Amino acid sequence: MDTLLASLKENEVAEALRVIDPPKKPNRPQTVEEPETPEALGGTLAALSAVTRVIRPSDALRETVDLGKELGRIVSGRSDRKPSPKDKRFQDRAWEENFAYKRVLQAYLAWCDALHGAVSEDSEHWRDFEEIHHALELLTSAAAPTNSFLGNPAAVKEAFDTGGQSLLRGARNMWDDLRHNRGMPSQVLRKDFVVGRDVGVTPGAVVFRNEVLEVIQFTPTTEEVRERPTLMIPPQINKYYFMDLSPGRSFVEYALSEGIQILTVSWRNPTRAQRDWDLDTYVEALMEAIDAVREITGSDKVDLVAFCAGGITATALLAHLAEIGDDRVDSIAYGVTMLDWYERAPLGRLQRHGTIGISRTINQMLGVFPGEQLASLFSWARPDDLVWRYWVNNYLMGKKPPGFDILAWNNDPTNLPAALYDQFIDIFFENAMCTGDLEVKGKPVDLGKVKVRALVTGAISDHLTPWKGCYRTTQLLGGESTFILSNAGHIASLVNPPGNPKASYRTGPPPGPDADAWLEASEQHGGTWWTVWADWTRERAGTLRPAPEALGSDAHPALEPAPGRYVRQDVEV
Repeated sequence: MDTLLASLKENEVAEALRVIDPPKKPNRPQTVEEPETPEALGGTLAALSAVTRVIRPSDALRETVDLGKELGRIVSGRSDRKPSPKDKRFQDRAWEENFAYKRVLQAYLAWCDALHGAVSEDSEHWRDFEEIHHALELLTSAAAPTNSFLGNPAAVKEAFDTGGQSLLRGARNMWDDLRHNRGMPSQVLRKDFVVGRDVGVTPGAVVFRNEVLEVIQFTPTTEEVRERPTLMIPPQINKYYFMDLSPGRSFVEYALSEGIQILTVSWRNPTRAQRDWDLDTYVEALMEAIDAVREITGSDKVDLVAFCAGGITATALLAHLAEIGDDRVDSIAYGVTMLDWYERAPLGRLQRHGTIGISRTINQMLGVFPGEQLASLFSWARPDDLVWRYWVNNYLMGKKPPGFDILAWNNDPTNLPAALYDQFIDIFFENAMCTGDLEVKGKPVDLGKVKVRALVTGAISDHLTPWKGCYRTTQLLGGESTFILSNAGHIASLVNPPGNPKASYRTGPPPGPDADAWLEASEQHGGTWWTVWADWTRERAGTLRPAPEALGSDAHPALEPAPGRYVRQDVEV
């Protein structure tokens, strides 16, 4: 079984292993209908059809001819082709000054450009484009000369300078990863960042626990706090402490400094015994958590701040509360959350990919989708940054991976129960959140009935939830919405404390249906969206009152110090 799981990487999935029906069509207009064929043949024909829709013979012929001409210029020394200044793979002087290395680099760049140039980015077939583009990205990333010892001048120099010791260290690193990291290059040494010692260290206590989650209340750091508390809802696919990293980089720490009573959900790491947990399970657990927070703080209502897939779960909760006429939640702030997955997103590249079939099979076999496989999937989504970079560092250079708290968190994965994972697949690839096909506690999700005030944030270079997809949330909910556009990417935009000179964000008019029009009318500010969130929250969180002297209450006493029990659970199946 371990061998099977280790082999299921995004770039190794075979169409022959498809064991489920192709995804259903969303209840939105589709531009291309796939032919109905027997299952085994259907996957192959769909893949071939995708290729022919985005790679035209005339484009392929043109790029081939142009590549031949460019190779002639490269060999004769007449090419001025250079890598992007942002491409860190080719920073060594040899790529510019050495005759052989320079031509190898130029030939590689020309080949990459030819492959990608043959793919037509047709918005009508954007899912096909994303799928083929990703396949080419995996190929070109793997073929980079820097991934081999002789093709990497920095690695050759390191071996010479160390008398070959770098190669011995690299071999030991590779052997260790083969034994302990599923054959993937380690991104970080987990022992360097221990939860509760180095990360997740903001003082607090677990004040509520049920089978699904813990609620952690953090110790106030101001003499007065706002009356209404904020409950943080992290994604189920990660542990909560990415918003409570090292001191000075903690969102929780910052919220406390602003006088906001903040508590967080910490999800249990499920095993096959919890295979039937679905959105109903998580919504019911959140309702219990909110009631506990209300009792502890004495507030009739709570505010929510939810991130990524946690925002999807929070929206399912809000839709259910709207159906039953329950107003216990006053507002919600979303961090890089997409609700409308018909919008263009890189995850669309997997819609017809065998990965979906494989993942559903794993669910059926194991009862959970393993967190380690989720981590691998996201790593292969950015192969240069999250795979080959560490291949070179760990094996060719013989160095330890750099110590970085966010990578330690990224390598501390959680499982998803089979039932919830299947619902997320429906949301991501069938747009079930917007089509009326998704039900919570027996009633369809209707986003228009969610009337709470919403602060929606997106990130300009987000590779998982593109900002225009996040922006769409402002048009789906039935209440007043405000939009903030942060710089950086998916996680970097969230872990974005004040004081970072590179941080910026944009604010604009009330969001309308056109995201580009909002962007054109928006204004850029230096700093981080954290400050906007804090101001927005304080304005709506009631009056100031003395901070509580103790955590918990008589009905919900402190059970144990933060970060609690559930966050320390390792991945088990």
